[in-house]
Amino acid sequence: QVQLVESGGGLVQAGDSLRLSCAASGRPVSSYAMGWFRQAPGKERDIVGSINWSGSATYYAASVAGRFTISRDNVKNTLYLQMNNLKPEDTAVYYCVVLRAYSSTVVDYWGQGTQVTVSS
Repeated sequence: QVQLVESGGGLVQAGDSLRLSCAASGRPVSSYAMGWFRQAPGKERDIVGSINWSGSATYYAASVAGRFTISRDNVKNTLYLQMNNLKPEDTAVYYCVVLRAYSSTVVDYWGQGTQVTVSS
């Protein structure tokens, strides 16, 4: 069992930056792919990006590519999402996940989510 706890969400203005953190506990996650999903009202949960076990490879949805950066610290068992140049359409609940595989969108563990609201 892995527990994932997100933090760092909040209310910001368009163009601002936020860094989300995800603290994993219960079991080390250093051997597993991880990622971030988000869900806006009226929308499906969509993948934001993913990162392989070592952090050497990342994937980003087209909507965030160039603005968001995923990183991980396997010693601290922590995942990060750096969000720059935020837009109102980035408003959503953001979820930290453990992925079945780096190339997969199948999720083995979900965090509870953290709200990000971007005002225009």
